[in-house]
Amino acid sequence: MIIFKKIRYKNFLSTGNQFTEINFQKNNTNLIVGSNGAGKSTVLDALTFALFNKAFRKVNKNQLINTINEKECLVEIEFSINAREYIVSRGIKPNIFDIVVDGEKLNRESDDRLMQKVLEENIIKLNYKSFTQIVILGSSTFVPFMQLSSANRREVIEDLLDIRVFSNMNVLVKERIRDEKNIIKTLKLKEELLTDKISMQKNFIEEIESRGKENIEEKNNKIKELDLSVAKLIHDNEFYEDEIVGYTKMQEKSIGATETLKKFIQLKGKISNKVSRIAKEHEFFSQNTACPTCTQDIEEEFRINKIEDAQNKKHELQSGYKELEKTIQKEEERERHFTTLSKEITTLTHGISKNNTRISGCQRQIRDLESEIQTITDQLANRNTEHDKLVEFIENLEKIIEEVSEKQEELVYYDIAHSILKDDGVKTKIIKKYLPLINQQINRYLQLMDFFINFHFDDEFNESVKSPIYEDFSYSSFSEGEKMRIDLALLFTWREVARVKNSVNTNLLIMDEVFDSSLDGFGIDEFLKIIRFIIKDVNIFIISHKSDLYDKFDDIMKFEKVKGFSRIIK
Repeated sequence: MIIFKKIRYKNFLSTGNQFTEINFQKNNTNLIVGSNGAGKSTVLDALTFALFNKAFRKVNKNQLINTINEKECLVEIEFSINAREYIVSRGIKPNIFDIVVDGEKLNRESDDRLMQKVLEENIIKLNYKSFTQIVILGSSTFVPFMQLSSANRREVIEDLLDIRVFSNMNVLVKERIRDEKNIIKTLKLKEELLTDKISMQKNFIEEIESRGKENIEEKNNKIKELDLSVAKLIHDNEFYEDEIVGYTKMQEKSIGATETLKKFIQLKGKISNKVSRIAKEHEFFSQNTACPTCTQDIEEEFRINKIEDAQNKKHELQSGYKELEKTIQKEEERERHFTTLSKEITTLTHGISKNNTRISGCQRQIRDLESEIQTITDQLANRNTEHDKLVEFIENLEKIIEEVSEKQEELVYYDIAHSILKDDGVKTKIIKKYLPLINQQINRYLQLMDFFINFHFDDEFNESVKSPIYEDFSYSSFSEGEKMRIDLALLFTWREVARVKNSVNTNLLIMDEVFDSSLDGFGIDEFLKIIRFIIKDVNIFIISHKSDLYDKFDDIMKFEKVKGFSRIIK
């Protein structure tokens, strides 16, 4: 059972920098009064903010801090569960979220959301919706149970009956089913892989035994063919080398032809120049008897001697020139022969190089074939090793098949557990067990409030109303006052179920303006009888504007706003 003891808050909404503290256990029935805006309902917002990090009314979190002080907003709530003492502190500017258990601060999680999950699921075991159905009945943002969706109704009931653990278990089971299916999928892939390996190994062994020798013979024949090709290529290279030697010797006879030819050509040029000078000299003395420059006469004997001398030299040079041309032709022929031999030698050298490349390729193929022959020979010699591998593959396949069978069997059990833990499984059976009590208590409280109808929930928590007066009615068919009686009956019933189940039972019940809305005077009297004489061991707080209720409560708490800040006036 959750025993709420105290709540205190400061700089929260209209509250100032001094703590406003409320002792939940001081009196059984308490009336909270005050004018509009005095801070009566602030206790509801402080309570849900401390526990669930949001206000009860539609107020954004950043609007909860007092707009005057604008800092050090803090709410602290004290409660106990099964003899363990808790203090939850939550603040804004600075951000605070601490949980103290028996005087020691709980280790903080890395994220406030994880801390909130610990608080809701492991400590108070209530979420916001369930808390507001059991502890708070408000008039502003409160959503009555009958106006909740089917899923949210179910969630509240599961909290009350403490069977949400089955939902958590179902989540775990679904995760385990997913994991098991992934494992089975992986094992199936391994099974397929091993099956392929076994087939390949069998073929491999058969290949070794049936075609090993044939492959060796075929590869040896190929090696012989390659050896012959290598021998022929080597023989061709030797022939080419002999040819190159012969051509080289022939070239020796033509060595220097190019240099000699250059010299003869230069000499030919010089002779040509000299013949040209002599021809000009002969022409000069033949045509001139006096010097054209100085006009002196040239002696006839001297002129005739010069002419004869020029003619003789010209004949000599022309004869030598012809001999030189013949020599040049011979040297040119030697040079052409040298060039032809060089080309032949180059062609033969290229042929040798190509043959060497072919020889290297053949030798490489021979090495590869020899390696393959050695591998096949080793495989033939180690057939037992390959058989051992095959046996190992088969044994591994059998283990995988056995493991798959075990996992599939486990998956069947998980599927059964999943079907049991689903909403229509064990939870529905538990809910059906409590449905008679729930329906009995609802109608009991309705009768105590002088509302004589037979209100009934089915296992999906859809309502039906049976009464001579109200035929084929539903919740929405009633007046607001009648709806309020049903909402109160449900609130009291949920608390009774929680008390019987001892799961989320609590000492606190707060009602905001329930007297100020739809209940008539007679309904208020009947309600006050219920909270005073029927509901036991509960600290009840009623927030109201009515001033004629003071004598009906153990304690009166009046809120006023002084200088812009809300406070309790004793």
